[in-house]
Amino acid sequence: MVKMVGAALVILAATLAGLAKARQFASRPNQIRRLILALKRLETEIMYGYTPLPDALQRIADQSGEPIKALFEGAAAQMNPPLNWTAQQSLHHAVETRWKYTAMKAPEKEVMLQLGFTLGTSDRTNQLGHIATAIRQLESEEHAAREEQGRYEKMSKSLGLLGGAFIVILLY
Repeated sequence: MVKMVGAALVILAATLAGLAKARQFASRPNQIRRLILALKRLETEIMYGYTPLPDALQRIADQSGEPIKALFEGAAAQMNPPLNWTAQQSLHHAVETRWKYTAMKAPEKEVMLQLGFTLGTSDRTNQLGHIATAIRQLESEEHAAREEQGRYEKMSKSLGLLGGAFIVILLY
């Protein structure tokens, strides 16, 4: 009886681990898409709204869901008093401290860090060009993430269950 309960717990734990990994594969393309939409809103704020960068970042944070909200909210908060950081400093700090709460990987992080180097340092036209470049790069990463999701999401679910069953067989 105890062996059966133990076996069930091992299979359950392995299955849940597989489902958690599958959820990561599903979340990454969605979060990249939401980040792209947030950058498009930033583009609009800069182009048509003539909104100061801290205010634009805060508006985008208010319109976004987690974890994208935390990135823009953190950057906006650090650009305002008492810190008065530059756009580069604040965006880099926000990305470095909050990226671990996203399902996104290093290529998307690198795009955001590169955007931080140019954001707020040039005229509006130049900034819009850099944001458009970041959006194109993120769209490419989204496509790759969707392909990865298609390949590995179902496999992760299956491997979790089968891995648990394999461990139970080895133990008993």
